[in-house]
Amino acid sequence: MASFFRIVALVRKELLAMLKDPRGRAVLFVPPALQCLVFGYVVNYDLNRVAYAAFDRDQSAASSELLAALDGSGVFYRVANLDRMAQVKNMIDDRRVLLVVQIDQDFERRLLAGESASIQVIADARNSNTAGTALNYVGTVVDAFNSNWWSIHGGGGPPISVSPRAWYNSNLETRRSILPSLVGTLTLAEILLMTAMSIAREKEEGTFDQLLVTPFRPGEIMTGKALPSLLVGLSQSTVILLVSQLWFRIPFAGSFVTLYAGLTLFLFAACGIGLLVSSLVATMQQALLVSFMVAMPFTLLSGLFTSLSSMPEALQYFSLINPLRYMIDISRRVYLEGVGLERLTFDLWPLALTAVLSLSIGAWAFRRQLG
Repeated sequence: MASFFRIVALVRKELLAMLKDPRGRAVLFVPPALQCLVFGYVVNYDLNRVAYAAFDRDQSAASSELLAALDGSGVFYRVANLDRMAQVKNMIDDRRVLLVVQIDQDFERRLLAGESASIQVIADARNSNTAGTALNYVGTVVDAFNSNWWSIHGGGGPPISVSPRAWYNSNLETRRSILPSLVGTLTLAEILLMTAMSIAREKEEGTFDQLLVTPFRPGEIMTGKALPSLLVGLSQSTVILLVSQLWFRIPFAGSFVTLYAGLTLFLFAACGIGLLVSSLVATMQQALLVSFMVAMPFTLLSGLFTSLSSMPEALQYFSLINPLRYMIDISRRVYLEGVGLERLTFDLWPLALTAVLSLSIGAWAFRRQLG
């Protein structure tokens, strides 16, 4: 019981150090909300205003119909009609358009003759993701044009009719995929930083040696340093959830109990990594730099922006020790699919193992530091 009260006293001391300054409270809780808003509005792979130029060398009814289909798709808007090939390079080089649609002179004649007619779509691929998405949209519009042309003028038509349907995110909105992932992503850097800087602050201010001569045992000091970061992390995650639901109106399909169970395991793992970082640094500046050096690879290897399966095989194996990888999968599945704990086994047990290992290594490094 005495040990419990000592831990509570140390946790209270840490929370007071974090929260007594109004600016300190703002730094802890305002940035996650602002970052969530920025990600929700800025990180968006959906295209709805794609500028393109038309180089129609055929000037026929068929070519006009195809361009009208692009204009009426709600995705593309035409900014120029070109009449020389030299203009194509200028339009793309100056970033005035993302695409140039070039239609050959015999476009309508080949269609009326039942032959294959092709168009050339020139894309500015300096942003490959955006260009690839825009080209896919063009393909969809051309498929619709083909079906309409064949129904009016006759022809074999495509042998298979494709009816696309997207589960869990019916409108394919990037926001619905990104924002649930931020529950773990935005919290990771904060937890690493707070845990590492808590001990670095004691070292820099000269109070760490005073802490060693108190009746606190090493395990109690470690727990008292980790628990405040855990509580703040849970609070920050709640802020991100509230922004996602109340501001962006992203429906939550699952259970908060399931989500917070996975989140707690993730925060334990993050605290363990933070304790390990704290054993490597001596000043708050070093803690800041090392925390961000650790958080960046974890974020890149988490599957937040790119699929894990598209990474080199060696990096895929390395990502198995990344707790953020499992937290992102848990948050997306709970948020969008509504799955329960029984269907998250292959995420929860690696996350629990990662938490145990990181806390054990962090505790060992912390005890060695005290010794």
